[in-house]
Amino acid sequence: MKKKILPHHINKLTFSGLVITLGIVYGDIGTSPLYVMRAIVNGASSPITPEFIYGAISCIIWTLTLQTTFKYVMVTLRADNKGEGGIFSLFALVRRRVRWVYVFALIGGAALLADGIITPSITIVSAVEGLGMINEDVPVIPIVLVIITFLFLIQQYGTKFLGKSFGPMMFLWFLMLGIIGVTKIFTYTDIFKSFNPYYAYKLLAEYPGGFLLLGAVFLCTTGAEALYSDLGHCGLKNIRFTWVFVKITLILNYLGQGAWILANPSLVYYKDPLTNVMTAVNPFFSCMPDWFLLMGIVIATAAAIIASQALISGSYTIISEAILLNFWPKVKISYPTTIKGQMYVPSVNLFLWVSCCFVILFFQKSSNMEAAYGLAITITMLMTTILLSTYFWLKRVSFIFIGLFLLLYLTIEGSFLIANINKFNHGGWVTILIAGILFIIMFVWYKGRIIKKRFFEFVKTDNYKQILLDLSKDETVPKYATNLVYLTRADFKTDIESKIIYSIINKRPKRADVYWFIHVHTVDEPHTLEYSVETIVPKVLMRVEFRLGFKVEPKINLYFRQVIEELAHNNEIDLVSHYESLKQHHIMGDFKFIVIDRIQNYDFDFSPYEQLIMDIYSILKRIGISDVKAFGLDTSNVEVEKVPLMIDTYSGKELKRVS
Repeated sequence: MKKKILPHHINKLTFSGLVITLGIVYGDIGTSPLYVMRAIVNGASSPITPEFIYGAISCIIWTLTLQTTFKYVMVTLRADNKGEGGIFSLFALVRRRVRWVYVFALIGGAALLADGIITPSITIVSAVEGLGMINEDVPVIPIVLVIITFLFLIQQYGTKFLGKSFGPMMFLWFLMLGIIGVTKIFTYTDIFKSFNPYYAYKLLAEYPGGFLLLGAVFLCTTGAEALYSDLGHCGLKNIRFTWVFVKITLILNYLGQGAWILANPSLVYYKDPLTNVMTAVNPFFSCMPDWFLLMGIVIATAAAIIASQALISGSYTIISEAILLNFWPKVKISYPTTIKGQMYVPSVNLFLWVSCCFVILFFQKSSNMEAAYGLAITITMLMTTILLSTYFWLKRVSFIFIGLFLLLYLTIEGSFLIANINKFNHGGWVTILIAGILFIIMFVWYKGRIIKKRFFEFVKTDNYKQILLDLSKDETVPKYATNLVYLTRADFKTDIESKIIYSIINKRPKRADVYWFIHVHTVDEPHTLEYSVETIVPKVLMRVEFRLGFKVEPKINLYFRQVIEELAHNNEIDLVSHYESLKQHHIMGDFKFIVIDRIQNYDFDFSPYEQLIMDIYSILKRIGISDVKAFGLDTSNVEVEKVPLMIDTYSGKELKRVS
């Protein structure tokens, strides 16, 4: 007996799908023209020359081609997990056969979350800073903090009313990028030389400090990971088709900015009145005609807000997947709208808001944030490359292809990482620190559960069938509940935890008419929603197995109720109460859930390393929510029993009786 819900995602090429894709996928990579060229010009170690600009834009063009187009759009998007993408979805594809890859998934996930903190900050600050070209006294930081605070505040109410405008707004944004780029390209048509990769090579090999400029160039592709993460929301065809339009407009805008710089060399730098240091203007806003500047700033700010919203929603998704993969403590998740997949995680929302405000107040200017940006996401891309190669190996892809793929992208991303390490002392330590904290949380939670799992002792259910049958009929034992339900971790229907048997028989004999064992199995497919029922002792002992995808919320109370109703409809069980006074009135029987909470007992010692893991694990467990809330159980009919990890431990010493 099974129930299954198939994955829901846009898999057909439709107009609405294309518009939705523009609004969801390209916020980060689409707003990169706001700061990339300025970061490159700021990194110049000598006067700007045409060859320098040709080389810089050539690096951008070929980075977008090799990194975003080939690696992600053409190759990585094919490594879908039942239509879903992202580093955790990729990990779920390989974890059963290559267990040690969890380290790469943890590092990549932590780095992706950390980089998602600085992205809203630099994007919105870059957009609002454009107001300084109209009025130098505009208070940029207060305006940005108000926008950021409002954005995080509305998350709890859902963003359904905003989401409808995301697609058309981003289409307008990319159209503006392309038009502005085209209008400036013809002021310096030699800018088309940038398509020649020779200029990129010349910049990296011959220009003083040219290799380090890769740290700034890399900012043009930081949103490539979002293409993969949003695969489940938009579908392969819609992403590939819209990427053609997006890439063309991005390249046109970069060419236009380069043309403006070469046509106006005297306007590229100005003396900052606060620091008295020559600083590059933002060529993005300088390309705009004066009559359009205010409108351009408004559109840029709207695009920055949409990009930030996409990253916030993406962070919620990453955390929800991490919880179900046992990488993150169970935390409260709510669903404020009817839109599929839209969720709100209060603890993550607060953490992101505080972190973004800190980044804005700490760096003050988007040009300062550029130094911190990109380092963490480079690590994520490297982890994706390793996991993807593992996936190819499991799929028996040609070793030649895997070898060439690894050689190419370990070289490219390794070069980006080395160049970005130069940013560490200039603010890169902020994202690495945050990523490190997130990694420790994920690692401790994962290892802590493994340590606890070592103490799970399973016994054969068959050995206790007669005992449970006799107990259910023993009227000398007060009835505990009509239906007594336990959540079990036993993967096999023939097994049950010894602690559950201890709870029923030894701790306090619990008589019930029917005993239920529920097992929740998180499967590698993202949207699986199935169950099966095994009758172990007719009308006395039943086992229900839920098979839930790692993107499915475990609402066990709701799912179990559906199972009970279906079993009753098929006359497989009797839901009427077994109490005589209630049975004659056809009153439904009661259900009682028992949740076993395993806690560390201190009559045995862990190694110092494991004890540290367990101490931090205990702290994280107190911060998160209980299993009762995590599984969506009704607290009015749930009892939590605390039991030690080990029962009847032997100290190794014998007591001696004396008279």
